[in-house]
Amino acid sequence: MAKHSGASKWTFLTNHGHVLLCLAQASDLRLRDVADQVGVTERAVQRIVADLEDGGYLRRRRLGRQNVYEIDAKQPLRHPVESHHSVGALIALSAGEAPRVTRRRPVRGTAKRSASR
Repeated sequence: MAKHSGASKWTFLTNHGHVLLCLAQASDLRLRDVADQVGVTERAVQRIVADLEDGGYLRRRRLGRQNVYEIDAKQPLRHPVESHHSVGALIALSAGEAPRVTRRRPVRGTAKRSASR
């Protein structure tokens, strides 16, 4: 995680998102190295990887003594606000690729508010 002097400590993505993006960039990273990049403990990364596996976002495969991680890029993002986008779109955005245009769905409740104005 990049550190900015004087910046507050919040970020737009969760640690789950950061771990996923690290593994998308290098599928054979050691979890210790992921932990260093994200700024959390190795044990926290192990729990996050288990969550991502349980959710169907990540598959772990052994290659000799090393783990290799495969991401299911078609899985939707989990929050209702962005669930119409896939993990692949997040990875593409992070990699600096132009995201594919997807149909925008209004956030629940916004149509009523704007109609009453």
